[in-house]
Amino acid sequence: MSHPPRIVLVATSHPGNIGATARAMKTMGLGELHLVAPACFPDPQASAMAAGADDILEHACVHADLPAALAGCHWVAGLSARPRYISGPTLSARTGAEAVVQRPATERAALVFGRERTGLTNAELDLCHVRINIPANPDYGSLNLAAAVQVMAYEWRMAAGGFDDAVPTGANETLASAAMLSSFYEHLEEVLAEIGFLDRGNPRYLMRRLRRLFNRAQMEPDEVNILRGMLSAIQGGRTRRPGGADGRDV
Repeated sequence: MSHPPRIVLVATSHPGNIGATARAMKTMGLGELHLVAPACFPDPQASAMAAGADDILEHACVHADLPAALAGCHWVAGLSARPRYISGPTLSARTGAEAVVQRPATERAALVFGRERTGLTNAELDLCHVRINIPANPDYGSLNLAAAVQVMAYEWRMAAGGFDDAVPTGANETLASAAMLSSFYEHLEEVLAEIGFLDRGNPRYLMRRLRRLFNRAQMEPDEVNILRGMLSAIQGGRTRRPGGADGRDV
């Protein structure tokens, strides 16, 4: 698998954006941050906006110019929202991230982000193999620097296969067995017929839809027991006579 890309910020004017970038990187498993001539770094605002990603700030490398920040890299992509005519091929954020992942393991890739107000210069884009554009609303394409880094970090992580355990999947929960579900469906059909909702002569279409509905829920045993308890309560209520349990007015 290819190396995670190096994130390079060029001439960042606000230290808070550097901290927010570190936070965006860490959430997606990126750790290599290089800064080219930042206006102010290190800075308390950067640490505050990092929100726990201080280790990335501590290991960030500061350079005087972009060529120095790209030392050791074999493939470089520059992020730019403005149309350029001599800057080489342009990729979307998704295809650009896929291109990073497809690099050989022996190569290093870099994603270069420009100034908050003016982005990268043409001379800086000339140092890049490709330009990456993040698709945005054509009537309002302004994207915060850290937000742009977050988009690219996310696209890279998804292209690299995502996080296997990033979101709880319920893998430790035991699903109701097929036999338990079968008994539930029989009980459900019985109750629906008793209340006149199901035609015993033609139950298959409705029951098939109900099976699909409950199967999508991937119920646990306790959940099936709750539903069966509800069905039993419905049946019990239908057997009582009006006026109380023994039929007398209360």
